[in-house]
Amino acid sequence: MSDYGTPPPPPPPAPGYNQPTAGGTPPPNYLVWAILSTIFCCLPLGIASIVFAAQVNGKYASGDVAGAQDSSAKAKRFAIIAAVVGVVVNAIYFAVVLPNLNN
Repeated sequence: MSDYGTPPPPPPPAPGYNQPTAGGTPPPNYLVWAILSTIFCCLPLGIASIVFAAQVNGKYASGDVAGAQDSSAKAKRFAIIAAVVGVVVNAIYFAVVLPNLNN
């Protein structure tokens, strides 16, 4: 029998392309917290948090689980620091500047 005229079988997928990753769920990216801390608290630290949060899913999808966990931890750390700095600066503003506005 001849297979002339039938389409050839599809090629195998490229290594690493669309393959399942290490399993489990990806680490949290804290993108919402990064954006909120950027808008309401401290712009420079919030931007750093957004940058690291944006790296989490891409690193996990490419198989770099350790890098994704590291970026997740950094995103969380920068978001917390931005929130603390924002609260401290606002507390100083309300304690020092606002009482002296009427003078």
